[in-house]
Amino acid sequence: MSLETRIMEELKTAMKAKDEAALRTLRAIKAAIIIEKTSEGASDVISEATETKMLQKLAKQRRDSLDIFTKQNREDLAVKEREELVIIEKFLPAQMTIEELHAELKAIIEQVGAKSAADMGKVMGVASKQLAGKTDGKAISDAVKQLLA
Repeated sequence: MSLETRIMEELKTAMKAKDEAALRTLRAIKAAIIIEKTSEGASDVISEATETKMLQKLAKQRRDSLDIFTKQNREDLAVKEREELVIIEKFLPAQMTIEELHAELKAIIEQVGAKSAADMGKVMGVASKQLAGKTDGKAISDAVKQLLA
């Protein structure tokens, strides 16, 4: 079942349940799908990789906003971001644990022959491609810094 079909089904359920947070989030995802479909050079069918990338972008936006709202003590706005993030993450593939991430990165570091923090670019290039959709780019970056330190 495509992401768009799943979103439409969830949207119907949320409307019946009058779940405002789910409605708000599902409409945002639906809008992102429509934008992706109508973008220049796009086809009517969105690949699974593109869907994952789009969902990760939406999740990252929510995390960034949540971070800002938390720092500014705006709990009223932070609550909305948390609710939306939980719903978006439901459609994302299972994310890697820290241990799994470190194991993968150690293998990549060995593969590219990285020795110090100066080699971070080499590691990030390979890691970003291999781990796309499995974890957040910031998590990859932080883990690479830690492992190369």
